[in-house]
Amino acid sequence: MFHAKDKAPQQEMWVAANELARPAQSTFYFKVDQTLDSFDFANKVRQACAPAYDQSGTGRPGIDPVVYLKMMMVGFFENLPSERAIASRCADSICIREFLHYDLTEETPDHSSLSVIRQRLEGPIFDQIFTIMLGALEKHGLLRGKNLGIDSSVIEANASLRGLVNRNTGQQYWEYVKGLAQESGIDPKDTEAVRKFDRKRPKKMSNREWKNPDDPDAKIGPKKDGATDMIHKPETVVDLDTGAITSAQVLPGDQADCHDASARILEAQQIINEARGDALDLLTVETATADKGYFEPQEIKALQAQGIKTVICDPVGNRRLDRLEPGDLAAVRAARRSAKSKYGKALLKRRGMHLERGFAHILDCGGMRRATLRGRINLNKRFKLSAAFYNLSQLMRKLFGIGTPGQWAAGKLGVLGSVFAVFVLIWSVINQVVEAARNWFRKLLAAVGREIAFGSHATQTLIRKYPISTGC
Repeated sequence: MFHAKDKAPQQEMWVAANELARPAQSTFYFKVDQTLDSFDFANKVRQACAPAYDQSGTGRPGIDPVVYLKMMMVGFFENLPSERAIASRCADSICIREFLHYDLTEETPDHSSLSVIRQRLEGPIFDQIFTIMLGALEKHGLLRGKNLGIDSSVIEANASLRGLVNRNTGQQYWEYVKGLAQESGIDPKDTEAVRKFDRKRPKKMSNREWKNPDDPDAKIGPKKDGATDMIHKPETVVDLDTGAITSAQVLPGDQADCHDASARILEAQQIINEARGDALDLLTVETATADKGYFEPQEIKALQAQGIKTVICDPVGNRRLDRLEPGDLAAVRAARRSAKSKYGKALLKRRGMHLERGFAHILDCGGMRRATLRGRINLNKRFKLSAAFYNLSQLMRKLFGIGTPGQWAAGKLGVLGSVFAVFVLIWSVINQVVEAARNWFRKLLAAVGREIAFGSHATQTLIRKYPISTGC
């Protein structure tokens, strides 16, 4: 028997704090708080953000920047793309309120406050926050700084192709398509026919001629599925020995991967040195690994001039080496040798593992594949924070064996879940062994049958004497 749960009546205006519901302490965010306290994250962040706040003591006190960063962590760990969704989630969850150090009687920050804080904090402050997180990884041996890998991906901009405007004439894209349709004999008033014409016509649109007034930093380019849209290009530099992200930024969507790649790798070296407290000109990087999109003789030569080996595959198999300058020729040949060597192949495998994993966590599982912010400055801030939180998940995986809420939820079964997982593994191995033995026994019977049927002299004589008629 059960009792229907009716709507609770109006309670008293005053409720004792000890009578309010309290969250369980064995949650994922409790582990996150423990990890942040282990390297004094709150005090370091407040010290870095202090110049952005008025220290006179007059006026309304601002929101703690640590609270802002923790709310952005919630967005990263729970795949929340917008600041509005992050604010709503933080207001609804008792566990997250405990993580933010907010009581049930306090209002959590609104999404508009998150936007104000993001605009108040300048880009160098976000760089310091990223360096603080990277320094925590260094103390636990998760930062080597010898073998770096670089790669880029795609973020879909918060802008559409239909909002494009010609830079010279100011003509909108849809009016431009209507004009082309009319020249082809299509009624420009027939919207469906014009859309069909626009889908089938070959598009050769240049970023020099078109821009989106809603997001001028967004560029026309291909998405991950090959379709053309407005995009940004995020890029990360990763330590291939540990998987830690050493540098993260958002580049223009139409910029080539190889453009100034050597400078960005050297910037990652400076960030590593800053996290370690070493001199900024100290060079610890030994190899730089990338895909064929980063192959450019000038950039490769610049890295090799610093004593860094380049493990980058040449996309042009029949490159005219006789047309290269002596310095470029030596750089190209050295890069080819490194890519074909044993250590080069191992680094290329690690590049695919660590770089793609980081993009999957940040973009596909961290709410950043589709941008909700506009402007490359805002996207740079959000992407740099997401990269810092990915490094935080790496540190948690080292300390507690879990780095995401999904891993924590999967580990709630404890010993029983581990025993069940081992049982399933053993059962699958037994099934594979039984299936392999069954197949071997079938082949053995078939071989014995052929030997009995055709191997003996008496059987072959009978077959020749009484051939089998096929009825033809």
